[in-house]
Amino acid sequence: MPTESIVLRTTEDREERIEWNASSPLHLTITTRNGDLSVRHGVFRGGVSEGVEIVRLANETMHVDVLPTRGMSIWRMQSHSVRYQWQSPVVGPVHPNRVDVTEPSGLGWLSGFDELVVRCGLESNGAPEHDEQGRLLRPLHGLIANTPADSLSVEFDEASGRVELVGETIESRLFFKRFRLKSRIRIHADRNDVDLLDDVTNELSSRQACQLLYHINVGAPVLGEGAKVQIALEDLAPRDDHAAQEIDRWNEIDGPQSGYRERVYFGRPVADETGMSHALLHSKDSSRGLDVRFRTSTLPCFILWKNTADLADGYVTGLEPATNFPNPYSFEKQHDRVVWLEGGETESFRVTLSPLNDAAAVRQVQDRIRKLIDDQSVSMEVSTEPRKDWSAS
Repeated sequence: MPTESIVLRTTEDREERIEWNASSPLHLTITTRNGDLSVRHGVFRGGVSEGVEIVRLANETMHVDVLPTRGMSIWRMQSHSVRYQWQSPVVGPVHPNRVDVTEPSGLGWLSGFDELVVRCGLESNGAPEHDEQGRLLRPLHGLIANTPADSLSVEFDEASGRVELVGETIESRLFFKRFRLKSRIRIHADRNDVDLLDDVTNELSSRQACQLLYHINVGAPVLGEGAKVQIALEDLAPRDDHAAQEIDRWNEIDGPQSGYRERVYFGRPVADETGMSHALLHSKDSSRGLDVRFRTSTLPCFILWKNTADLADGYVTGLEPATNFPNPYSFEKQHDRVVWLEGGETESFRVTLSPLNDAAAVRQVQDRIRKLIDDQSVSMEVSTEPRKDWSAS
């Protein structure tokens, strides 16, 4: 007798695991003079994703999936049928209850990492740090990515044609800290930009230091052999000796390679007259790309993460604007790369993602970067070895 099977859902098709809730107050369609917008609210079922909340914001040509349960991360987005995401070996999204961030190695954060955009912080955002007895002080990339939002709402403006998902996430510990991250994820009816408008408030009465890094991760089909990163930088340096081996091609992307070990580069970006910088990742033929814009007054550092491992091992490149370089917290504090907030003070951070779906759109961003370089007379200073004031490695 032949064996029979009934498949309820599969690991590969992650969207099959979403249970959309049409009766949710966050499930609505908005008609504006610039086009229609929609919001869908749901939850994942099954496996390590059980209970992860998802909100999809969409216009007529794109959608973006936000995960309130995972610190308002952006899981992925799609524009004109092109997916902007990466295939992590971690089959997520993973509920924070399944991620032991503070396990002894300090690397537990990696057990939940598969998003397009994930914030690192808020107390610290860099490498794990241990005391002299080997006890973990601060884990890799901090806690905010695995802290669920404890309030959630939608705001929209029919006249301007925009909708915003608003979430508030609190990172706190008695006697030590209380940071509130108020995050707005905004899309528009008439364009495919995704705006991240984040406000971080120190809610203690005493002065506190914080850090924030936007880990923006792109894989295939945008990423592939011959892809390239373009950004106007004043200074560039490898994180370590391993990255220094390819400093002459720091922004060139190879195809997938089994056994590849990540290479990381640190830079100081240049801003245009509006205070914004552009980081562009585009395919070899420039038919696709992602433009990341960020305000350098609050995000003065840029990190390029090249992890061109085999597809099965997580083929991805990260574009990472940040308040600092992702070294251990004490090293960054020693070099004055923390954000000090007085009691009740708020700092604002602004990042915009723009999917580029044709060569003309890619060329337009390339022209803006070239103009920025010309207008600011930028001549990038390249260090062929790690800088002692930038790298703890």
